[in-house]
Amino acid sequence: MSEQGYVLGQSARAARRLEIQDAHFAEVSERLLDELQVRPHDRVVELGCGPGGFSKRVLRRLGEGGVLVGVDTSEGLLTQASALLAGQGPGRFEPVRADISELGSWLDGTDVIVGRTVLHHVPMVEFMLGRLRARVPAGTRIGFLEPDFRTPLARLAHLEVTSRPELGPLRLWATAINQLYQVNRLSPDAGPTLARTLETAGYRNVRGSWFEGRSDAMMIENMAMFYDEVGAQLAAIGILTVEQIAEQQGLLRELAARPLPAVWGIHLVACEA
Repeated sequence: MSEQGYVLGQSARAARRLEIQDAHFAEVSERLLDELQVRPHDRVVELGCGPGGFSKRVLRRLGEGGVLVGVDTSEGLLTQASALLAGQGPGRFEPVRADISELGSWLDGTDVIVGRTVLHHVPMVEFMLGRLRARVPAGTRIGFLEPDFRTPLARLAHLEVTSRPELGPLRLWATAINQLYQVNRLSPDAGPTLARTLETAGYRNVRGSWFEGRSDAMMIENMAMFYDEVGAQLAAIGILTVEQIAEQQGLLRELAARPLPAVWGIHLVACEA
């Protein structure tokens, strides 16, 4: 994944949004690591580690001799990850600045490969996943968490037109994030086809689950911060004006105290090479 290919922010404020994301995905993140049976001595490669939220969960499972290789294109986020993970446990963190789609030497000797909400930032990620199977030894444990920005929207649309018109800002947010990815020639929704993609590439013992995202004040903060990060992009390509973005942020915050439907879900997919 190149820096150009990552359409969301890479600033310290972006790291706060990713921290919120980690809280949202806490349970399913631990479930993925359970599924992969991460062991204390494993060498784990994390694709797109960002500021280290998921990395911290991996490191807690590693012991002496265990290594987590965190791969990301952003030097700033890798620096944040290194600071966050210092002293987190006996395992060692090795930051690597690289484009994950290039499948470099940082994969050598890997026992486990993980990625959380990263594959949908890779153009035509199916090619990378096919090459990954050829690159790693048989038996390598592999698992991903990928967001689903589409499936929950049917319920959201039904509620908006039948009984809850105030949910319009959720619909507009979902439309904006999907259109932003599409304009950048990325799929915002790689998760629903991920298990089938891995099966067709010949990965073994592919298993997948789907979980609904949490709907709470943190979800609203996440959405508002998304607008902060990419508002200039949205305005430049004509999705929303600066004025509309400010209005939508205000309307979202008004929703924070209400019961809300989910706006996204997440796919957990695990397998072996």
